[in-house]
Amino acid sequence: MVIASIDMKDGHVVQLKNGKDLVLQRDDADSLINDFNKYGEVAIIDLDQALRNTDAKGNTPNTELLKSLLRKGNVRVGGGIRDVKKAKELISLGAEKVIVGSAAWNADRKAESDPILNVAFLEELVAAIGKQRVIISVDAINGKIALRGWTETANISLIEGAKEAENYASELLFTCVEKEGCMEGTDMDMCRQLRDAVKCRVVAAGGVNSLEQIAELEKLGCDVQLGMALYTGTVSLKDSFMACLDWEKTNGMIPVIAQSVNGEVLMMGFSNKEAIAKTFDTGKLTFFSRTRNVLWTKGETSGHFLEVVKMRVDCDRDTILATVIPHGGACHTGSFTCFGAEPDERSSMERLYATISERFANPRPGSYTATLNDKRVREKVEEEAEEICEAEGKDEVIWEAADLLYFVSVLMYKEGVTWQDVYNELDRRHKK
Repeated sequence: MVIASIDMKDGHVVQLKNGKDLVLQRDDADSLINDFNKYGEVAIIDLDQALRNTDAKGNTPNTELLKSLLRKGNVRVGGGIRDVKKAKELISLGAEKVIVGSAAWNADRKAESDPILNVAFLEELVAAIGKQRVIISVDAINGKIALRGWTETANISLIEGAKEAENYASELLFTCVEKEGCMEGTDMDMCRQLRDAVKCRVVAAGGVNSLEQIAELEKLGCDVQLGMALYTGTVSLKDSFMACLDWEKTNGMIPVIAQSVNGEVLMMGFSNKEAIAKTFDTGKLTFFSRTRNVLWTKGETSGHFLEVVKMRVDCDRDTILATVIPHGGACHTGSFTCFGAEPDERSSMERLYATISERFANPRPGSYTATLNDKRVREKVEEEAEEICEAEGKDEVIWEAADLLYFVSVLMYKEGVTWQDVYNELDRRHKK
């Protein structure tokens, strides 16, 4: 599949030729990640960190922007990650994986008997965050591993280095530096050699310039990280997404599972290329009716459409998981899900929060929620906290916990805090 890249330098989103010459610059990182994440994972690269353009605290002009993006998608982050503490911090802030470059290698290797990798660092890194969260860059210039922001090479061949590196990583990121930003196509022979040499996931970057090459790399078993071709409009993420699907295996019909943002499976249908294209164009989940032989957008008659947040493909490229926001019941019977008889969404903290939000936005006559001002809701939180501490037995604890969570949710709403914000903080603490 395709991974969109957001490269940052001096606080801007940039694209560079050969990692040096500025080709384009923009300042819409938030809108970019919101768009890119609909189609797949997003790579965020701090080029200043890679080039050691840092202040005394190790921060760059991109640091705050990078942190703000980490929980806005399925993000992998790279650029100058040289110690385990930094890697752990990025994971705790929301990065799903970290991309390690120069720090992974023995830059001073002279003889063939010298170690290829910085084994002590990689062992500590894997112990701290797990092998599945580690990506090692096997960037190369003329077949040699490139280091320090691609400003020099080590006495390590690409293939030799890759074979060693996969012992400490879930995937390898290969950038053909000579091709980076040149829009001339990547080095397919080198990609084939790399794919044949290792068993782990391989992501190819640098120079990819056409849907045909993306599809060819997919058939090799390589994912693609896109930069220049994406920003210049040479290829689109929509077309790239569809080019990577296994249409032959599925006879032109891909199963699509719709899942709510809270994780509840809503329905399943089938989509052809036209249906998937329409889904991305309209933002509403669209299928192909095999009985009626027509496209149909869920909710086009009932109004109960499914607003698409993101689409993800499974490892075999023959099934899509669509994360959606349902507007009404997903099932034709009126139920919230086709896999149950409940007419409404199951209770959750998000559903409670949404109800509270709606009560304040559109207060109904007699609504208790709408009468709660800042002072009163804080008083109720204190009161309910005391009552749950005094509760005896399971039933009383359940009752008082429900009251407390309700008033805490109201307080959170008034302060502009969502339950996802709380989950993110809990996740950060877990991963510290």
